[in-house]
Amino acid sequence: MSKVITFGEIMLRLAPEGYLRFVQASSFQALYGGGEANVAIALANFGIDAAFVTRLPPHEIGQAALNSLRHYGVDTTCIVRGGERLGIYYLEKGASQRASKVIYDRAGSSIATARKEDFDWEAIFEGASWFHFTGISPALGDNVAEICAQALGAAKAKGLKTSCDLNYRRNLWSREKAQEVMSRLMPQVDLCIANEEDASDVFGIKAKGSDVSQGSLDHGGYQEVAQTLAERFGFSQVAITLRESISANDNNWAAMLYDGRDFHFSKKYSIHIVDRVGGGDSFGAGLIYAQLQGWPLKEGLEFAVAASCLKHSIEGDYNLVSVQEAQALAGGDASGRVQR
Repeated sequence: MSKVITFGEIMLRLAPEGYLRFVQASSFQALYGGGEANVAIALANFGIDAAFVTRLPPHEIGQAALNSLRHYGVDTTCIVRGGERLGIYYLEKGASQRASKVIYDRAGSSIATARKEDFDWEAIFEGASWFHFTGISPALGDNVAEICAQALGAAKAKGLKTSCDLNYRRNLWSREKAQEVMSRLMPQVDLCIANEEDASDVFGIKAKGSDVSQGSLDHGGYQEVAQTLAERFGFSQVAITLRESISANDNNWAAMLYDGRDFHFSKKYSIHIVDRVGGGDSFGAGLIYAQLQGWPLKEGLEFAVAASCLKHSIEGDYNLVSVQEAQALAGGDASGRVQR
């Protein structure tokens, strides 16, 4: 069986009930999540041997985060304990034309204060076939960016496939810093995953004919983006999710995949959103799963888009749909009828 290693930060997620605003809330629901942890959980849910690597504080909140991973079958044996705190993010769900908001409280978290000596990548990658991280991790500090570089070097030396979701976060670093750091890391990445804005935010590669704020996306422009990314960094594949935001509650959702020769586009889904956090992570997990199964690229793309479409119907960061549910949707069953 293939084994996937993901590396990054898992955080405590605190959110007001329903659609209450922060200033209205008298209580907050506590969940856990984070880009690479979300990918590991989705893959474990699909039946893949998935391990998540991070550094957690050696107290009960750190243990609770670790337990949330174990609950869904993720291998936590390579998690390092140390530091003083678990990062937190506060989420206020948007509705209609009011956007969702995220406030980070993650400075000085255990993973942000980690050192490269904390991780034995030679041992971590033993028996693994794939390594995944996101642009969120190197944004946590130069030390974490160095850890990512060390991990990528070890992964490539052992023959692993590597993937990175660019996941630009303007609250963590500037576009200039992101371009500087990510440009150094990308040459060791096989599969680059991005959303409709990432390539522009991180590398200044803009899609012609598109206006993200207006929900208008031009496929031809994103073909050029994917081709430019592949030529600049040597990616074997570039995947881009294409989200058309009609409102905070309603989006159109699709994706494209470029393999250096052909451009593959998925069908488009109209989504009424329950929770959009983790949507991109669920797409990445679906794509990794499909490629580990050896499926044709177009079939794998349709599976990944269907899995991530369904994630938008689930509360929390984690995608908890089955392979069969994603395949049914990819195959055309979008009725939502009760299954008896």
